Amino acid sequence: MAFSGLRKQINKANQYMTEKIGGVEGTRLDDDFMEMEKKTDVTCELVEELQLKTREYLQPNPTARAKMAAVKGISKLSGQAKASTYPQPEGVLGECMSTYGRKLGEDSVFAQALIEAGESLKQMADNKYALDDNVKQNFLEPLHHLQTKDLKEVMHHRKKLQGRRLDFDCKKRKQSKGMHDVGGKDDEIRLAEDKFAESLHLAQMGMYNLLENDIEQVSQLAMFTECLLEYHKQCTEILTALCSTLEEKKEEAASRPKKEFTPKTVHDLQLNLDGTDSLSDHIGSKDTLNASPIPSPMKSSGTRTPVVQGPSCQALYDFDPENPGELGFKERDMIQLVSRIDENWYEGCVNGKTGFFPVSYVQILVPLPQ
Repeated sequence: MAFSGLRKQINKANQYMTEKIGGVEGTRLDDDFMEMEKKTDVTCELVEELQLKTREYLQPNPTARAKMAAVKGISKLSGQAKASTYPQPEGVLGECMSTYGRKLGEDSVFAQALIEAGESLKQMADNKYALDDNVKQNFLEPLHHLQTKDLKEVMHHRKKLQGRRLDFDCKKRKQSKGMHDVGGKDDEIRLAEDKFAESLHLAQMGMYNLLENDIEQVSQLAMFTECLLEYHKQCTEILTALCSTLEEKKEEAASRPKKEFTPKTVHDLQLNLDGTDSLSDHIGSKDTLNASPIPSPMKSSGTRTPVVQGPSCQALYDFDPENPGELGFKERDMIQLVSRIDENWYEGCVNGKTGFFPVSYVQILVPLPQ
């Protein structure tokens, strides 16, 4: 049996070489069949290339793809089902922004804006992971099934058809040369022809069913498009909200009063260079008073409070804000005056916060310029 099968393969190979080299024309299939073969070959190339390019679209970083493939291969060899997730660039950038926003401190408007942007980008990354899963389930998996099942079966019938055609032509050629016994030549050729006809039918029907399955293929492509549309809709909503938030942060940053800053002089720095720990020798220094908030005694007690330069006042009572925009403070707090709102209200700044407060709660120390 093994020898007989080997001899058939040799005969087919000889017949194939005879056709290719010797110019002998074999049994010619009709134009419709050859057109289906051409379209089937194109479909095979399409399905393979489509899967490759779709994965590149979902995972554009070739280094990350190669690393994931290597981890997946090692997991298969070791019998471990280790899941590896593609690092979406939106998530990587978002985490960077959020991390440094927290490091800067949330009292900074820029830091708050960084955190907002970072969280929005991480939401977009989550949407990209969902897109990845949906496309794999609704588009890539059906393509893979088409490649490994339907197309594989069609290609098998085509390959079998090619072998049986060569066998049929080989037996016909031998008959024409008188190489067969007269008694068995008709039966042998008839059997080869029947097998050839069977494979021809299976190959034709397989290719026809494959090429006429437009409804399923278009449905899968439509599902892929719907997944993309939903992803971009969600990203648009996230980015629209982020733009609005950042506009608010920009206005907040522009409305904040700029803090006064007096750079230290060389004399101030000399305090540490000389190794002097006590400030008693420098309390009377004008430069020291201007450079940093050195405590000064209150009128009625021995407690100390920071000196405020420029127009300022001191709180006579505690003031708890009841409305947005009001400035809260404690008794004896030193408040920097920003502007006079009307005869009853000032705008001021204390402890880095700016707001409005009633005139009756404070004692003016340095009035605003007229």
